[in-house]
Amino acid sequence: MILRPRILFIANAGPSVGGGHVMRSLSLAAALQQHGAECVFLAAPDVAAMLDAFAPDMPREPAASLAADAIAEAARAIRFDAVVFDHYGLGAETHRAIAEGRPTLVIDDLADRPLAADVVLDSGPARTEADYAGLADGARLLLGPRYAPLRPQFAALREQAMARRGGPVERVLIALGMTDVGGVTARVVDRLRQRIGQVALDVVLGGGAPSLPSLRRVAAHDARLHLHVDAQDMAELTLQADIAIGAGGSTSWERCTLGLPSLTIVLAENQRAAAQALAEQGATLAIDAAARDFDTSFDRAAVRLMSDPATRARLTAASLEVCDGLGAPRVAEAFLEAIAVRP
Repeated sequence: MILRPRILFIANAGPSVGGGHVMRSLSLAAALQQHGAECVFLAAPDVAAMLDAFAPDMPREPAASLAADAIAEAARAIRFDAVVFDHYGLGAETHRAIAEGRPTLVIDDLADRPLAADVVLDSGPARTEADYAGLADGARLLLGPRYAPLRPQFAALREQAMARRGGPVERVLIALGMTDVGGVTARVVDRLRQRIGQVALDVVLGGGAPSLPSLRRVAAHDARLHLHVDAQDMAELTLQADIAIGAGGSTSWERCTLGLPSLTIVLAENQRAAAQALAEQGATLAIDAAARDFDTSFDRAAVRLMSDPATRARLTAASLEVCDGLGAPRVAEAFLEAIAVRP
C-alpha cells in the first residue's frame, strides 16, 4: 500500500481547448493533497502558463507539447504512482502506455472513445452508465454534477449565496472562458452595454484573450465595466453577481453551486449536451454561439434574465438542485481507494 502516492496530472490546455481542463484538475489535485497525496502536473507551455497564473506553487514536470508522443516521452522520465488524464485527445492505448499498470483516473465529458482507467469521472448532467458500455469496462464510473470537481470556496459560500438571491439585477458576471473563443466576450459586452442602464458588468477573461485590448479601451471610459484578468476570486465574483452570462463547461457547476441565474452560451461541441440538459432541467437558459440568429437569441434571453424576477427565481431553485460543490473530495476519496487496493 502506498501511503503518500505521487499522482501525475496530464491536463490539456491551449487556445482551441481553453483552460477548463487545468482548472478542474487543480481542484481535484487540491482535494487529493488534503488527503496526503503528492500531486505534480505535466507542464507543456500552455499548461505552465495556467499554473503560473493560478497555482504557482503546484509542482510540475516539463513537456515539449501535449501531443500523445510528447506526453509519453516526458512521462517516462517522471516518478509517479498514479495518473489522472484530463485530455480528450488521448484514448485507451495512450492511457495504458503512460500508466504502465499504475492506477488511472480519466476525466471525460464525451464518452466517444475507449478509455483505460480504474475510475472515470464525467460530470455531465445527463450522463448514464450505458454511455460508457464497451468504452470503460471494469472502471468505476463517477457520473453527474455530484462529482464535478470545484474549488472549495464555492461550497463554502453556498449558504451565503442562497440567502442573497432574489434581489434586483445590479451586477452581471460575464465569464466566457479564459481563451475567449473568437472574441465572444467583447461581442457579448457590446450588446449588453446597450441594454443595461447603470448595471455593473464584471468581465472575467485570460491575459491572452483576444477581446482584452478592446475591452480595456472601453473600460477606460465606461465605469460600469470591471475587468478581471486571470481572476483568482471567481467564487466571490459569482456570489456577488445577480445574473451571469457564462460558457458551458466546468464553470456551469460553479454557477449552479451558488444558485446564480444564468444564460449559458455553448462555445464548443463538447459543451452542447450538458448545456442542453441543464436547460431542460430549468437550471439555465442556453443558446449556441454558432447559431445564425445568435444576436437575436442573445438579446431576447438577456432581457428575459434581467427583467423577469420569476425566471430568475426558477433558475436559482433548479440550479441549486444540480450541484453542491463537493465533488472534488468525493472524487479524491474514490481515486485514493482505487490506489489503495493496488499491490
